[in-house]
Amino acid sequence: MREALAEFFGTAILLTFGLGVVAQTVLSSNGAGSPLAIHLCWGLAVILGVYASSGVSGAHLNPAVTLALALRRGFPWSRVGPYVIAQFLGAFVGAAIVYVTYREALGAFDGGVRQVLGAQATAGIFATYPAAYLSTVGGFVDQVVGTALLVAMVFAISDERNAPPTASLAPVFVGLTVMAIGMGFGVNAGYAINPARDFGPRLFTALAGWGGGVFTAGNGWWWVPVVAPCVGAVLGGTAYDVCVRSRHPATTNRIADPVQRVERKSR
Repeated sequence: MREALAEFFGTAILLTFGLGVVAQTVLSSNGAGSPLAIHLCWGLAVILGVYASSGVSGAHLNPAVTLALALRRGFPWSRVGPYVIAQFLGAFVGAAIVYVTYREALGAFDGGVRQVLGAQATAGIFATYPAAYLSTVGGFVDQVVGTALLVAMVFAISDERNAPPTASLAPVFVGLTVMAIGMGFGVNAGYAINPARDFGPRLFTALAGWGGGVFTAGNGWWWVPVVAPCVGAVLGGTAYDVCVRSRHPATTNRIADPVQRVERKSR
């Protein structure tokens, strides 16, 4: 419960800041925000969410990261379920916080009629939707690539045998990684690269007035940012291990993974 609460809190912090900048940009018609501001703020949101929770839970904040750590770093499978549930709940609450804060601005923007698509659409503030040209296959590839890059860099940043930053700076470099993914791969589908980040807010919008259209839009897009990041996380983590981790000289008692460091401290 202690670790799950930390994951819940860290994910809520991440989503509150991340969705907040999108809300400000959309609802001001780009007058108080921009694509650059969105990329920068999402990177900062990751940094703040990780700092808020890493000392207790390791700050996964992403079911795909939790899955990759369980498969490649020995994270206990018994904790995967509680972590993932906490992450989804944190994302849901983060969306609710942004909605309550911007409720009047939403009303001024769309006249109180919540729309998923169109000129006054606001569902995209909370969850990701594909560009009009993007096929489901293309979107799946997009999410696999983005999440693979994220997890590969998370593994690299936490690998003590690979000249990583100090532990206190690791969250900064994870945030910079997310920022780089957004700047390089954000146009197709908004770089969810996190099942909780997308599904939690999407579920919130379905309940808060946008309706079932949030699940049918984009040819039923909703499942892509849930499934594809999990595939990408495993591929990215495996690629790092095959290309780098397995090439290190044999070492003794050094613990490379931040989750394992937290485990040892708790013992």
